[in-house]
Amino acid sequence: MTYEIVRLEEKQVVGICARTSNKASDMAAVIGGLWKRFFQEGIYASIPDKENEKALGIYRDYAGSEKEDYTAAVGCEVKNAEKTEYVSMRIPAGRYAKFVIHGDMVKAVGEAWQEIGKMELPRAFVCDFEEYQDDRMEDAEIHIYIGLKE
Repeated sequence: MTYEIVRLEEKQVVGICARTSNKASDMAAVIGGLWKRFFQEGIYASIPDKENEKALGIYRDYAGSEKEDYTAAVGCEVKNAEKTEYVSMRIPAGRYAKFVIHGDMVKAVGEAWQEIGKMELPRAFVCDFEEYQDDRMEDAEIHIYIGLKE
């Protein structure tokens, strides 16, 4: 699986979140539930001052370097995170490994994370995220960013 190293500026994000773990039996339901709420409850549509139309899946606040418990979030990048009823968070500036994947939005992302988990990357375990470039379920373009140590 190929990737490029990129340097990103800080991003302000507004959305919803939950705490989970890759070891938790309900991890997929927790993350899937966030996505379901985000769109079905109109959260995506109601977020003001979006930088763009992209939805973000964010994984941060790891309990340890072994990627145990973390906060999973779904949101949008915004220009101003101050005026919101939702959770505001930031994606820190820094070095990221950027993977570009195409395919079924759920299946392709799951397979990509399985492959990324097997790679020897100098991960920072601070923040990783998915950036959905469009809303095509079967033929989506998704960018996955893995935070790297400086």
